[in-house]
Amino acid sequence: MFSKTKQSEFYQALVKKDSAYEGVFYAAIKTTGIFCRPTCPARKPKLENCEFYKSPQDALLAGYRPCKRCHPMALPAEASTLIKTLIEAVEAEPEKRWTDRDFRELSVDPSTVRRQFKKRFGMTFVAYARARRMGLALSKIRTGGSVIQSQLATGYESGSGFRDAFTRIMGTPPSKNKAQAVLKAEWLDTPLGPMVAMVDDAHLHLLEFVDRRGLEREVERLRQKRNAAIIPGQTTITKSIAKELKQYFAGARSVFRTPITYLGSSFQQHVWETLRGIPFGETWSYKQLAESIGRPTAARAVARANGTNQLAIIVPCHRIINLNGELGGYAGGLPRKKYLIDLEKNHMK
Repeated sequence: MFSKTKQSEFYQALVKKDSAYEGVFYAAIKTTGIFCRPTCPARKPKLENCEFYKSPQDALLAGYRPCKRCHPMALPAEASTLIKTLIEAVEAEPEKRWTDRDFRELSVDPSTVRRQFKKRFGMTFVAYARARRMGLALSKIRTGGSVIQSQLATGYESGSGFRDAFTRIMGTPPSKNKAQAVLKAEWLDTPLGPMVAMVDDAHLHLLEFVDRRGLEREVERLRQKRNAAIIPGQTTITKSIAKELKQYFAGARSVFRTPITYLGSSFQQHVWETLRGIPFGETWSYKQLAESIGRPTAARAVARANGTNQLAIIVPCHRIINLNGELGGYAGGLPRKKYLIDLEKNHMK
């Protein structure tokens, strides 16, 4: 986030419609949910209703949409028909996942789309659509919406933008219902990218990479099942897992002691506890895991339970590979899975 001094400077530039600040910042208006370029002709809001971002993507990640008057996603010197058409298409269906077929239906060449967006904004059109989708998804979590249909996807190119959006959007105020629990969410940096930890005063409830597919659905499910408000913050549990993760990635820890709690069926919990028993540095197949819980014919069910694990690394689902030795799937991405397996093999006691 910008300092208060910078925010004041940017606000004055916004009021004056100063073209010298084009590309320096983008102004997001809290009361309307849009973001604008510095020269936007629209009536100016009060300073307290403005937020400022370095890039369009950061504003999108925070849940804002492009202004239709100043077109902050268009080229400064010209109104790009292609870009405007695509942005309007995203706004018409913000949760849509774009494919080459969709571009062809609009009579647009996919390579041209990628080139124009990358040149102008430093991100592809698909990354733009993902950022817009994520902003909406997290906004739904903040307002306590029903089950969220869209999913977080990989490919976000602005870690700092996501961090800022995360801090604001996860700031759900506790309900007036005094019986409601409170979970505190904290951003944790790791060598494999940022993770989010959700805790209370006694247990770790969730630990996941922020770009895991379907993360917002998992957060929503956790919020509903625990009847909890989720706010930014940390407890001694957060500090414990942050310390242990640092030791783990340094090769100095093979067992995690931070107290955890599961959100799943008895079968799922049985699978997860068995996963924790796989020796550090070893890998099992789904078949071995099924046999170890006394359900040799339940390899598929075991695989599903493996995929619904909400405690990445702590419950080491990355240690499960295919029977033929291939890595198989991993919600955090196969490069991360390979990294974790190699890390553990290289630091076996």
